[in-house]
Amino acid sequence: MSPIIPKSNDKVNHSRDPNLDGALDLIHTIMHQFRSQQFQALREGQHEMTPMEGRVLGFFARHPGSTQSDLAKRTGKDKAQLTRLIAGLRERGLLQGEADAADRRNTRLSLTDAGRAIQQKIKRQAEALNTQAMKGLSAEQQQTLRSLLLQVKANLDD
Repeated sequence: MSPIIPKSNDKVNHSRDPNLDGALDLIHTIMHQFRSQQFQALREGQHEMTPMEGRVLGFFARHPGSTQSDLAKRTGKDKAQLTRLIAGLRERGLLQGEADAADRRNTRLSLTDAGRAIQQKIKRQAEALNTQAMKGLSAEQQQTLRSLLLQVKANLDD
């Protein structure tokens, strides 16, 4: 009998003692805290960005000229949800599209200047949170943590 794997959108119980959680539960909790703090400033600021909108901007910052299908493959998100999200970002002037020269049915998306400015703000916030999270860890400890996490990732990739 295979183990039951919880859905990715299950609520995290932050009241539990983290020492009782498995390593992957703890990683999930840390990432939830990180993402929550990262986007809090944007949600409360003039841009009112959601975490998913921020991730979409990040994707197109790293992969300019990609299509909505590329984003769907990368994230595993529903195409209809991404269509609405991308349309909203385009309406707000954060994403721009250009018809693909080889296949006019595809639209190549990239960040506008306003989208790049918001993405840079998100990136700076992530860097500040990373510094906060690593406070008190030596460079050697940080490298060890990174190496261990890469090994865990490699194990799951197999």
